[in-house]
Amino acid sequence: MPEAKVQLVIDGVTGVGKSSLVNILAERLDLVAFSELFEDENQLLHKFFHDRERWAFPMQINFLTNRFKQYREASGTNRAIMDRSIYSDGIFARMYREQGYLTVEEFSVYENLLNSMLEGLTPPRLMVYLKADTDEAIRRIRMRGRDDELTVEREYWAMLNLFYENNYRNYKGGELLTIEVGRLDFVHNPDDREEVLRKIITAYEAAC
Repeated sequence: MPEAKVQLVIDGVTGVGKSSLVNILAERLDLVAFSELFEDENQLLHKFFHDRERWAFPMQINFLTNRFKQYREASGTNRAIMDRSIYSDGIFARMYREQGYLTVEEFSVYENLLNSMLEGLTPPRLMVYLKADTDEAIRRIRMRGRDDELTVEREYWAMLNLFYENNYRNYKGGELLTIEVGRLDFVHNPDDREEVLRKIITAYEAAC
């Protein structure tokens, strides 16, 4: 019997449309959607954006632990599509280390824990990276209007976007599909939606 695994992970910088696409694909492919956020993470994220050096480490460890638990649960269904996953958790930690929000010692503890967790997991059948430039991501963030995100400076989103691009330029976790979605509105425009779905479904069916 083939090993159970997560079927699809949709990833990309904040605001790029991951959650909407997960729901669209879950319905189209009859998959089980696993959304990203947890209530306790939202509370820590709020604290982090107001005092980053104080809260970066506990927030990141909590995110990592919850993403590990969720990924194991999703893998067990063998029918899961996820909005972000443990496989992009390190993007944030590396950025916070470079920005000085995590100390050398904190990042070392985090990295050791992340690597230990990943050893026991199977990468998704297909990783989809939705790519958009920073200004477009910010435009979408403002449209959805989440209070904490609206207070964040442009430099944070630009840095996060850069770390995302570097991560997926060197991704070695399995099959990867990168889609430039900055000019596409796959939520409201049926033609754009079908274009994105065609690319993903074609790559998904071809993935081992």
